[in-house]
Amino acid sequence: MAVSDDILQKYEMTIGIECHVQLATKTKLFSPADNDARDAEPNSKTHPIDFGLPGMLPVLNREAVRLAVRAGKALNAPIAHVSRFDRKHYFYPDLPKGYQTSQMYQPIILEGYVDAPLEDGTTKRVRIEHAHMEEDAGKLTHHDDYSLVDLNRAGTPLIEIVSEPDIHSPAEARAYAAELHKLMTYAGVTNGDLYHGNMRFDVNISVAKKGATELGKRAEVKNLNSFRSVERAAEYEFKRQVDLLEAGEQVVQETRGWNDDKQITTSQRSKEDAQDYRYMPDPDIPPIVLTDEEIAEIQAQVFTLPPEYRARWAHLGVDSSVINTLLNHIPVAVLMDSIATLTEHNEESVLAELAVDRPTYDKLVKRIFNLFASTPDENIKLEKLENGLVGPRRCLQLALMAEKGEISSTSAKEIFLDFFDEKYDKMWPREIAEQKNLLQVSDESAVAAVVDEVMNDPASAKAIADIKAGNDKAIGYLVGQIMKKSKGKANPGLAQKLIRERL
Repeated sequence: MAVSDDILQKYEMTIGIECHVQLATKTKLFSPADNDARDAEPNSKTHPIDFGLPGMLPVLNREAVRLAVRAGKALNAPIAHVSRFDRKHYFYPDLPKGYQTSQMYQPIILEGYVDAPLEDGTTKRVRIEHAHMEEDAGKLTHHDDYSLVDLNRAGTPLIEIVSEPDIHSPAEARAYAAELHKLMTYAGVTNGDLYHGNMRFDVNISVAKKGATELGKRAEVKNLNSFRSVERAAEYEFKRQVDLLEAGEQVVQETRGWNDDKQITTSQRSKEDAQDYRYMPDPDIPPIVLTDEEIAEIQAQVFTLPPEYRARWAHLGVDSSVINTLLNHIPVAVLMDSIATLTEHNEESVLAELAVDRPTYDKLVKRIFNLFASTPDENIKLEKLENGLVGPRRCLQLALMAEKGEISSTSAKEIFLDFFDEKYDKMWPREIAEQKNLLQVSDESAVAAVVDEVMNDPASAKAIADIKAGNDKAIGYLVGQIMKKSKGKANPGLAQKLIRERL
């Protein structure tokens, strides 16, 4: 689905994203029904309020308000002292009362921003227009000649985060969605389970010629639940809309769906404007009134957020992609922060215990960062981090052994994976290396004997001649033979040093 360079020079895409975040409350926004509908029987997590039965009055969930206030801190946004609920009228079979309770005129979260890290190490600031609380609708399952309604999600508490149209590429859209997910999970606002729809992205995309003073007609791609889908849908929509404009046709303002199997968007319905929903204040729900003291008390409970971690680790010079990988899991970030900031609290004792200086300590931390970042998610058992079985000192000892050349980088990765194996729960890295025969021979005389044997072998003559002729890569053959004869135990760095001395 590549777009030619001349088209990229001619047109610009503009993207705004609305993100629905399911709040991690025990019950729904206005009813006492269970808020966890994962894998539940249809219509089993409901209450008469969710069905909109006559005489049923909503009762606002206090915890949902508290989580919305926490979200405001993560979005760098002030919280409204007074916010109110409104009725958004439309008929969907999965919302029996005929309207959705939302916040149109006085949302709880005001203007803010998100700084999304990009792959090139820069950041993209995306302004937040506002974020409001609302209830979710139910779910329709369509068959050939009938549809089924499941109201388990009806009344689920959400905040809808509305961005300004500040995004201008699919990569920026993906980066923003990924950072928003981190912010909401780290703030404790949501469980963040994308598979079960805890966060869903509606991507509004328009195309206009570069330099145009007005944006083009927008298409809204609804309910994307992965960062990859956000990026791919933006790529497809850009090309689709450009093709229409190039053919002299008009882009229609509409709602579209994303077909992940075919990697295309499809038309669903014409897009309504605000007046079509006939908003009116909800008479059954009193306003939310918050003082500065209440807001400060709630937000003080938010733990360290991703931007704070990045700032604290900046002195290490770790690649931004490595840091973002580590930040995908909160327990990993917490452990790495305890390692990276360990010397801030007891620098002298920690450095003395390891017998290293500060620059060497920072090298050890970078090694540990890279070990975590290069390990597939499925191999990292988060419970081992949460219960302390994979702690700072085990990681530091492993990194120090690799730094000293006592084990190879390959062995370091193997031992690191063993940290997550119950068989090695009570073993230190050196014990694991000894048990698995992974310690390298760094005794110079022992390695020298193997080096001499390899270099005196007639089979090595060509490699030696190539090195002398300037082909330095040929030294790899000699090192490989030394590792083979030593059964992988010779320190390759020492072996290379001794080869060069002999040459």
